[in-house]
Amino acid sequence: MSFSAWLKTHYDEKGPVRWLAFFLEVVSASVLFILMALTCVDVIGRYLFNSPLHGGTELTEIGLAVMVFAAMPVVTWRGGHIVVDLLDRFLGSRVVKVLALLAALVMSSSLYFLALRIFELGERSIRRGVVTEFLAMPSGYVVQYIAIMSWATAFGMITYGVYRILFQNKA
Repeated sequence: MSFSAWLKTHYDEKGPVRWLAFFLEVVSASVLFILMALTCVDVIGRYLFNSPLHGGTELTEIGLAVMVFAAMPVVTWRGGHIVVDLLDRFLGSRVVKVLALLAALVMSSSLYFLALRIFELGERSIRRGVVTEFLAMPSGYVVQYIAIMSWATAFGMITYGVYRILFQNKA
């Protein structure tokens, strides 16, 4: 089976969104693997050699941010959020769709404005030269990455997410 056929089989998205979802999942999985290896090295160094990995906590924090915010747009596109549907049985399908559209609008606009503020904070951190405590890595770039991925999530929710709500039937 070719890679393209495998990708088509395992990803329901269409066009470039399929490749973007794959890329973001590869980033998340790779960072998760690196975090696992980092934790193993840190624990072995701490308990066997009495010398923990210098800056391991900072690398873990940055890795978690990269991993979570790389996966967030994909989870949003697929509608993988936790949904409490206690009233869906009692409400009509039209009301449920309207509520889902309202939720998509609230989520995407909230993420947009939150990302706007986060990006400004990242710019300020870069301008002031804020760095991490042990490794002296500029922290503003990670903050801006979080903002950019939040914008990608908001865009994914307002476009593909709304498409899924309106035009795809749930089995």
